[in-house]
Amino acid sequence: MWESETKSVRGREYGNGVLSSNKHGVKTDGFELRGQSWYVATDIPSDLLVQVGDVNFHLHKYPMLSRSGKVNRLIYESNNPDLNKIALEDLPGGPEAFELAAKFCYGIAVDLTAGNISGLRCAAEYLEMTEDLDEGNLIFKTEAFLSYVVLSSWRDSILVLKSCEKLSPWAENLQIVRRCSESIAWKACANPKGIKWAYTRKPSKASSPKWNDLKDSSPSRSQPVPPDWWFEDVSILRTDHFVRVITAIKVKGMRFELIGASIMHYAAKWLPGLIKDGQGQGPADDMSISTNSNSSGGTGSSSWKGGLHMIVAGTKEDTPSIQAKDQRMIIESLVSIIPPQKDSVSCSFLLRLLRMANMLKVAPALVTELEKRVGMQFEQATLADLLIPSYNKSETMYDVDLVQRLLEHFLVQEQTESSSPSRPPFSDKHMYEGTQRSNNPNAKMRVARLVDSYLTEVSRDRNLSLTKFQVLAEALPESARTCDDGLYRAIDSYLKAHPTLSEHERKRLCRVMDCQKLSIDACMHAAQNERLPLRIVVQVLFSEQVKISNALANSTLKDPVETQYQPLIPNHKTLLEATPLSFQEGWAAAKKDINTLKFELESVKAKYLELQNDMENLQRQFEKMSKQKQTSAWTNGWKKLSKLTKMTAVENHDIGPQISTTAEQTRKTPRRWTNSIS
Repeated sequence: MWESETKSVRGREYGNGVLSSNKHGVKTDGFELRGQSWYVATDIPSDLLVQVGDVNFHLHKYPMLSRSGKVNRLIYESNNPDLNKIALEDLPGGPEAFELAAKFCYGIAVDLTAGNISGLRCAAEYLEMTEDLDEGNLIFKTEAFLSYVVLSSWRDSILVLKSCEKLSPWAENLQIVRRCSESIAWKACANPKGIKWAYTRKPSKASSPKWNDLKDSSPSRSQPVPPDWWFEDVSILRTDHFVRVITAIKVKGMRFELIGASIMHYAAKWLPGLIKDGQGQGPADDMSISTNSNSSGGTGSSSWKGGLHMIVAGTKEDTPSIQAKDQRMIIESLVSIIPPQKDSVSCSFLLRLLRMANMLKVAPALVTELEKRVGMQFEQATLADLLIPSYNKSETMYDVDLVQRLLEHFLVQEQTESSSPSRPPFSDKHMYEGTQRSNNPNAKMRVARLVDSYLTEVSRDRNLSLTKFQVLAEALPESARTCDDGLYRAIDSYLKAHPTLSEHERKRLCRVMDCQKLSIDACMHAAQNERLPLRIVVQVLFSEQVKISNALANSTLKDPVETQYQPLIPNHKTLLEATPLSFQEGWAAAKKDINTLKFELESVKAKYLELQNDMENLQRQFEKMSKQKQTSAWTNGWKKLSKLTKMTAVENHDIGPQISTTAEQTRKTPRRWTNSIS
């Protein structure tokens, strides 16, 4: 049923799309237009003048009163039976819709199309053409055509929803917008393999497809249907209706990547300033839509121009303030429907949307939401997208504070993801799908390179303060930068653009850089850079000397790769020879100080060794003395006495004749004992 055109259904149930009334009291051949007035082609003179806008309708009371409760009430409740003139200034659909309703009252065949059905349905409701007055009245027939013909067709649903833009709030109250939005959402979420209805797809630059040519331009059944086949068709809708369609598509469970892509496609068409020069011209090409009598200006057909022209540039009276107001409304609406998952839209798109939001003074809450979204995928940003001008009357050319906030949101997101559990609960699986960033340092490294490039670009601004530069440079942790060449380039650019910095300010600026993370080329450049403080140059040379020494030490341990470090020595010599003359005296003094410190260090080491030897000698002597004190003189004396007693007993037993000699020895022995004891 979806591939069938409206004509087949109309021919089966509505007389080939023609509504006619069997009951009419005035025979007529039709209506005639004379200037700004419509006349009924009949011999009976008109007795009722109806004014709708600037158009007058010369009609008859009986056909109108028999079918319109509104006209009936206006005449009979006015207490003037001879009233022959009424005005319907607020009739929805305007003169075009009333013309069709009047023809229906006279029994003239009315051709129902997707372009006029919504206006005619609202006009019938306004005129109160209900079943109470006549069976098969206009409300019943237009409602049946909407339900059975329009909502079963993709093309007609789009056209009817487009025609409802001028029928608020009647189209909303009659649920026409809701029903068309749900019909479009249901068909967009259907399996692409089963799609048989006609659709536009992306128009080519040479010629834009027209609704009348859709059947010929549709792909054959053997051709695969792209998943974004519905983007171009829904992008012609007004913003509030587009939001209704996207909301209905979300409810039906479409993938967030496709929803985000459709939002980007819509923004490229309706916000011309969002796309860079030379980009996005395809989506904004002209698209002609045949809407029959539902076109602006009352013509039979109109060519709808893609882009913001439909709302903003419609009349010459539109002012830039009105354009800004409409663009602000579009941005706020699009931000509110972006899916919450990461990567649903590109970071570049978010940054360009953020640029326009700041320029148009969008609500601060939505701007903050955009900044958080950018922080979620800040590692995908490019330098060109970050160069957002400052629209807040700031002294700086670019909005450095904005980039600082984006970087803070990125770091908060990184910290949150690192502290959160690796596996979310099952109920939150859909929410976390696509949002979990692998917690690797590559994201921070990419952001560090991006920030360094941004600092290099904005450092040329003479109004950029040193504090802002330093805060942005130090916002990332030290582990995010494995090489500080980009940061050194930004510092050098800042020093070049701010030659009046004091010595203290230059030292403070260079403090954000780690000299040990500079490459050899950066060290060579820094050694010749007269804008750097002398102390920084010395640190660069010293760190490079340490690197070369370590490289030489490693080369002695690894013979196969010995030749790997040979080019470092001539580079170091070249580094020293390339030092400018203005640094020669300072370098000589610094070298002398270094040598003096080395000599003092060696002397301190020698004194330390001498003191250590003396301490060891004293410790050994102390240990000897402590051992001697433990064995006293009384103990030694008693040991000797017991030994001599044993010897005397042996002699008395073996040598009897020598008693006198032994007696003399025994007399002399106590003296020895006394002397030894004393």
